[in-house]
Amino acid sequence: MTYLAVPISGKDLKSCKEQIAAACKAGAEMLELRTDYIEGLDGDKLAELIASAKETGLPIIVTCRDSAQGGQNNLNPFVRKQILIEAVKLDADLIDCEYANFKKQEFGDSIKNALAENKKTRLILSAHNFKGPFENLDSIYEQMFTDFPDAIAKAAYLAKHINDCFAAFDILKKYGSKAIAICMGQTGVVSRIIAKKLDAFLTFASVEEDQSTAQGQLTIEKMKKTYRFGEINNKTEFFGLIGDPVEHSIGPIVHNACFAAEKLNKIYLPLLVNGGQIEFDEFLDNVTARGWLDFRGFSVTLPHKVSALEYAQKKGEYIELTAIQIGAVNTLVIGTNERLTGFNTDCGGAMDALTIAMGIKRKQLHNKIVACLGAGGAARAIIAGLVDAGAKVTIYNRTILKAQQLAKEFECHWANLDEIKNIEAEILVNCTSIGMFPKTDASPIPKEYIKPSMVVFDTVYNPLETLLLRQAKQAGAKVVNGSEMYIGQAAEQFKLFTHKDCPMDVLRKVTIETLKNKYLTPDRIGG
Repeated sequence: MTYLAVPISGKDLKSCKEQIAAACKAGAEMLELRTDYIEGLDGDKLAELIASAKETGLPIIVTCRDSAQGGQNNLNPFVRKQILIEAVKLDADLIDCEYANFKKQEFGDSIKNALAENKKTRLILSAHNFKGPFENLDSIYEQMFTDFPDAIAKAAYLAKHINDCFAAFDILKKYGSKAIAICMGQTGVVSRIIAKKLDAFLTFASVEEDQSTAQGQLTIEKMKKTYRFGEINNKTEFFGLIGDPVEHSIGPIVHNACFAAEKLNKIYLPLLVNGGQIEFDEFLDNVTARGWLDFRGFSVTLPHKVSALEYAQKKGEYIELTAIQIGAVNTLVIGTNERLTGFNTDCGGAMDALTIAMGIKRKQLHNKIVACLGAGGAARAIIAGLVDAGAKVTIYNRTILKAQQLAKEFECHWANLDEIKNIEAEILVNCTSIGMFPKTDASPIPKEYIKPSMVVFDTVYNPLETLLLRQAKQAGAKVVNGSEMYIGQAAEQFKLFTHKDCPMDVLRKVTIETLKNKYLTPDRIGG
């Protein structure tokens, strides 16, 4: 099994004991006693702390970290060595010793002698790099196992890019439960979850966000509830949201809730991919070269939807015609022989949201007069669907050239945003970010231009009810909020990922509840 270990990092015994109790209540499977955090640390305090931790019945790691590798209180080498030796005598299940110190003969020999006298305690040899990846990660593990074959070898390093994580995955694939490999930072978050799939000895989580002992450490609640850590095994398939940023996206919450409702052994991850086409391509090349990771599909959001289309065109098997017309892919599915297929579910999600609210079929959009505000990515997806259905679309945009280019591409009309005062549309669609949190007091058009006969569709879903939608309601117009578009496109993605119909009641409930309870990064659609 892969233990879900919680670091205990109180500055005194009282706070340590409180953290131990909270960790047990939250579902910790192992405790790491970070004794270097304790002020005035001595043998008596260590004995009391270990005794308190043993009462939980959980396995215990005792760590007294060197300040050069992230330790606190700048303890000298003699004190740290004695704490580890005493922890062995007190029957700690494991001690964690920095490999750099273990290689020093006097330090290492003392640890070996203590372990020889109490074979109940196991040794973790660890190496840390808070500045970036190790140059040759595999050789570090080989050296650790050479110097102490019975050790559990651990490396933790800062992932500057998500592509830095694949070296850690390769280590876990090679050594499994004999190894711990953690990538720190936001781009390394996925390494903490995927560790269980690859049978790592442990991964870390904190009880509270402010109690984390490393960058990117998730809370136990998030690990267990959002990412269903307890259900991950070597058969688990992974999906995820590729974007930048992704930290506050609701995608993992929503998709994982739907997977859980259908009892599917699938987990959806946040995949922070920085950079442009080169970095995006490298990420997918890394994924497809490692079929054993079992990544089976991705949602793609800003700024990578065009990159996803180009990758699929170069290396994919099939691209949906709608995605080609829109010029963007928001869904990638990995199939046989790691070949990719590309889709765009934003268009279908938007059309479903609009037609369901209007109580009509898509074909009944034919000849409907539509005003589309904006000429960006969201506009492309929606205009493609409207034009395909035969609607008469006019694009209004502050940058006239963009409106002209988009109108030419989709063979519809364009106008300067100033001309919106003459609007006679039956359907008004806001595809701009105006009104999005935190600037929620803004609306893309003056309220006097909204008529009771209109249907007003705002693709912004943060907040759920924008100023534009409130003004439309006051004018007596029918309204469609952006969450309906999100729900529609997510449902299509679920079906592409699983070949099953999405549990719509779960999708809708979780989406609305989550949107009510958290603020999001400014991506409106696609994950």
